[in-house]
Parts: sequence; structure tokens; C-alpha cells
Amino acid sequence: MNNRSFIKTVLVGFFLTTGALAFAQETPNALKGATLVNAMEVKSMLDSGTPVIDTRVASEYAEKTIKGAKSVPYKEKSAKDVNFDASQDQFDMSKLPADKSKPVVFFCNAGTCWKSYKASVTAIKAGYSQVKWFRGGLPEWVKAGLPTQ
Repeated sequence: MNNRSFIKTVLVGFFLTTGALAFAQETPNALKGATLVNAMEVKSMLDSGTPVIDTRVASEYAEKTIKGAKSVPYKEKSAKDVNFDASQDQFDMSKLPADKSKPVVFFCNAGTCWKSYKASVTAIKAGYSQVKWFRGGLPEWVKAGLPTQ
């Protein structure tokens, strides 16, 4: 292969890869077994003592999070897909509330961030009966002008 062909091959590969990243799959609009909540609902639940779990990585939590949220990172290696393989991921369920009948809220960065979706699925499968999924996550919270830390 000559240099010109090699460069074309590399450029085509680069553009195909970056194009695919630009269209990363969005999280679904619903999750069976969970209730979708918005920023104002999360604020009300937080004010009444409901645990709000930030599933993003520790560095994102340290940079900015919902005031009063607890960091329990969902470490994902599985596909960003509703049929993800949770056995490829890590999530420390021992850091969640012991009472599985009480409400718990999960959030991340919304859109193409799947950590809170996956944490919600994992909690539902573990028997949590009042999972609240804040799909809009930190971006919606900040846009609403709600407190961060």
C-alpha cells in the first residue's frame, strides 16, 4: 500500500469512528420498574430525605454534583444498550440504603450517559421497589438553577 492509500484509509477510519461516537445511543425514555423523575421532583425528594445517588465517576462527582448527593460510581464496561451485560460492570450495592422498600434516586449526565440507567436496572433486579430514575441528570438540575456542590 502506498502512502496516499494509507492516508486515505486512516482518514476514512477516523471519520467513521468519530461519526459513530457523535451518534452514541441515547438512554431509553422509560424503564420498567422505575419511575422517571424531573429536577423539581428530585429536589423535593432530596429535601425530604430520599437518598440521591450520583452514579458518575469520582472525578465528575468531585467537580460538580447535586448538593446532598452521595457518590456510588457505576463502573461500566458493558455496552450502552438496554440488553447490557451487568456482569461486565461494577456497582457497590452495599453503599445503597439497606431498606429496599424506600425510594432511591439515581442520576448521571443524561442523554448518552448510561450509568444511572444501569444502576437503576441493577437496583430493581436486587429488589429495590421504589427506584426513581432521574434521566435528565445533572444537566437538567443545573439548567433548573438548583444547588450544586
